[in-house]
Amino acid sequence: MRAVVQRVLSSSVTVDENVVGNVQKGLMVLLGVTHDDDIKDVEYMVEKIVNLRIFEDENDKMNLSLLDIKGELLVVSQFTLYGDCRKGRRPNFTEAAKPDKAIPLYEEFINKAKEHGIKVEKGQFGAHMAVDIVNDGPVTILLDSKKNF
Repeated sequence: MRAVVQRVLSSSVTVDENVVGNVQKGLMVLLGVTHDDDIKDVEYMVEKIVNLRIFEDENDKMNLSLLDIKGELLVVSQFTLYGDCRKGRRPNFTEAAKPDKAIPLYEEFINKAKEHGIKVEKGQFGAHMAVDIVNDGPVTILLDSKKNF
């Protein structure tokens, strides 16, 4: 499982001119699922993301987590995080999980995040989405549940 985590002042996702997810201060997460991901990957990623200390404390040091600041979380499915561009000019997406595998893990990620008592919004899996992000910092973190980076 891979994620691009962005610290945001606000973020929203729109499908067919309808806002389907909207958050204020917190994190916007682009989430990709691969073939061998399972519940352990979900649990690792949720715990890592909600506890990442990437918000400033009173001394302007990145020392607070999403939970500490009572921030909000927007999660958007992003199969292109598994695009392989090493050969040729067109990305190869064979490492991205098919929807029958990816959707349950994406939904489980959202459910596990909600268990932390934070506001969690989401995009619409498989839809063409317009994502609006006001990145705060900017702060952008890459995560991989297999710890490839």
